[in-house]
Amino acid sequence: MPKWGLAMTEGTVVAWHIGEGAEVGVGDDLLDIETTKITNVVESTRAGLLRRQVAAEGATLPVGALLAVIAAPEVSDAEIDAFIADFNANFEAVAAEIDASAPEPETIDAGGAAINVLRMGDAEGPPIVLIHGFGGDLNNWMFNQPMLAERHRVYALDLPGHGRSTKDAGAGDLAALSATFLAALDALGIEAAHLAGHSLGGAVALQAALNRPARAASLTLVASAGLGPDINMDYIEGFVRAGRRKEMKLVLQALFADPELVSRDMVDDLLKYKRLDGVERAITTIAEAVFAGGRQASVLGHRLHELGIPAQVIWGAEDRIIPAAHAKELPATVRAHVLEGAGHMVHMEKAGEVNALIEEIVAG
Repeated sequence: MPKWGLAMTEGTVVAWHIGEGAEVGVGDDLLDIETTKITNVVESTRAGLLRRQVAAEGATLPVGALLAVIAAPEVSDAEIDAFIADFNANFEAVAAEIDASAPEPETIDAGGAAINVLRMGDAEGPPIVLIHGFGGDLNNWMFNQPMLAERHRVYALDLPGHGRSTKDAGAGDLAALSATFLAALDALGIEAAHLAGHSLGGAVALQAALNRPARAASLTLVASAGLGPDINMDYIEGFVRAGRRKEMKLVLQALFADPELVSRDMVDDLLKYKRLDGVERAITTIAEAVFAGGRQASVLGHRLHELGIPAQVIWGAEDRIIPAAHAKELPATVRAHVLEGAGHMVHMEKAGEVNALIEEIVAG
């Protein structure tokens, strides 16, 4: 059972996609897991035969519990039985080890601003840095950061006004947000990184790369702001105003192609965040600065060719916040991927495909 997000302790098996005896490849969808936050698919990290479905549909299991056994055909049933028995017998010790090794976020001083950062992975080479969107936080990358961290150092951070970072957003525009982001890279000792930003975070990543080109090894812009003038202001204003559960749920459902993905816990967590001192002022300041007059104040897509680095955009075909049509208005050197069956939170709804695209551009 994977651990998606800092607060996840257990998950429920919703449905299996592959039956026992089927051949499995790396990246294949195995089963759907439901958490209190959201439902996502578990992908195989190994190739072989799915020899045993250990977890039954409907079962609720703790993080680290055994879901399935993938093995070569020559491994006997008796060996698999013995493996499962040994795993379960030692599970408490394994679970304790998982808890002890789970990374915790830290607060860094980024040019005088307190910024919340979560580090994962210890690979060499330029790291990947993930930047969330308007109203989000680093947990928006819960289906991406752990998987990418298997091969890379990966950092996710909370922008000013968001998550556990300072609630002082300054001017709230891209200049201010990107300056704080670059200061965070300085504080972390990161000279160059592969930048991946979602929505507002994509515009921050692009602005930071234009300001300091040497700091960006590549750019992945996910349903990104800053690439065209259009923005769904009903969503932005609705998020700023929402103070009740019903209001917030309706707002959040606009983010997903499947509105049923919006859980009660997701709604409650955002309402708690919005009640923190300084949050309303911060998100209002950012909204007024970045989306002035109901349009995106900065359109930077035409400048992507200036960077001379690998760049790609990823969009959900059913995005109702920022239109996927913006992906068609970029320089020919920018790779554009529009994924069917996903909305604005494409990196959550199509996490496996997004992770593979980020891996590809980092490797290239």
